Amino acid sequence: MSRKIIYSMHVSLDGFVGGPNGEMDWIKVDDSMFDHVGQLTDDADAAIYGKNTFHMMDSYWPTADQGPNPTKHDKEHAQWYRSVEKYVISTTLKNTGADKVTIIGKNIPERIAQLKALPGKNILIFGSPSTAYLLTQHGLIDEYRLFVNPVILGSGIPMFEHNGQTIPLKLRETLQFAAGVTSLCYEKA
Repeated sequence: MSRKIIYSMHVSLDGFVGGPNGEMDWIKVDDSMFDHVGQLTDDADAAIYGKNTFHMMDSYWPTADQGPNPTKHDKEHAQWYRSVEKYVISTTLKNTGADKVTIIGKNIPERIAQLKALPGKNILIFGSPSTAYLLTQHGLIDEYRLFVNPVILGSGIPMFEHNGQTIPLKLRETLQFAAGVTSLCYEKA
């Protein structure tokens, strides 16, 4: 059995993952959501990021547990981030030789399919809407974990570009969090 690729993303009620300038100040979180995501990371040993999301994550998570008063979530996620293989989808970044970071810029769907076929735990995609869209087009994402926030943005970065492709999904789980966020877990139908 191959590994699952799980896409996890915050989204507005009207389908945006970022404001017009990429703002994410509308995203609501609470401790129970962090615990839920902690369960996802416990079952994963790799992550896929687009270039922008990787830069954002890599500027914070490697040392998030070393500052003053780190939260339980900071400690747990920083440890996970440092321990997992990170695959960055980018045609412009060059491999810097950083520990546990591999840049994939060519034959992306084929390379990700090869990663899925390797033994191991699940592979997570946090954010990275362009990367998720590309992998969705090629049928490589097995599960979508959407955190629907109680906000209508009106414009911004859409979760998916529309290309006319229909991809049937089935709802596997719904969770409600105290922050007013609803988690919807869909898998391929």
